[in-house]
Amino acid sequence: MPQAIISPSVLASDFGQLAVECKRMMEGGAQWLHMENITMGPPVLSCVHKGVKGIFMDCHMMVSEPEKWVDAIAEAGGSLYCFHLEATSAPIPLIQKIHGRHMKAGVAISPDTPSTAVTDEVGHAADMILVMTVYPGKGGQKFIERCVPKVAELRERFPEKDIEVDGGVGPTTVGKCADAGSNVIVAGTAIFGASDPNSVIATLKATVNAAQDKITQART
Repeated sequence: MPQAIISPSVLASDFGQLAVECKRMMEGGAQWLHMENITMGPPVLSCVHKGVKGIFMDCHMMVSEPEKWVDAIAEAGGSLYCFHLEATSAPIPLIQKIHGRHMKAGVAISPDTPSTAVTDEVGHAADMILVMTVYPGKGGQKFIERCVPKVAELRERFPEKDIEVDGGVGPTTVGKCADAGSNVIVAGTAIFGASDPNSVIATLKATVNAAQDKITQART
């Protein structure tokens, strides 16, 4: 059973205290930190990596030529390199390149891309699949519920894979995602904007774990 992983989106943090914010999230129970390339390039990632011991940087690369950035992100300390399937015609060689730089490889699909775009070959080669529940590029968008069935379809095909959701996810929407099979939760404003972020992280994690238990029991 995939474990519940909470990956706070640093896009919603206080950029003036980036390292402090990342440490605060980790101390509050977050296992990963979700880093969007639209605001954080390799120099910033490198500084965070040096300043925050043990950080797992979940790097979401919303770029048109993801092949070009693998080496730079690896050298900056990236732990997972997630690219959009829509941005490449050769996902398997790209996954191999990412693995060659000792990073986990993630593949993302945008709201208008069907789950079938993730072929069996790509899904098995990747370490994680990201289903976007908002359109890439801007924080604070409303959760797109029509994306949730894609999570269920992918969980059926890849029962042990990490499946991440990103966009408009918080305590009121995480249940839908978790019940569909997502175990990696990206949340920005819902965590960083909360008066008690640790409680929000715990709630998200508990919701995912409960849903994963139900999914496992349904299979047996």
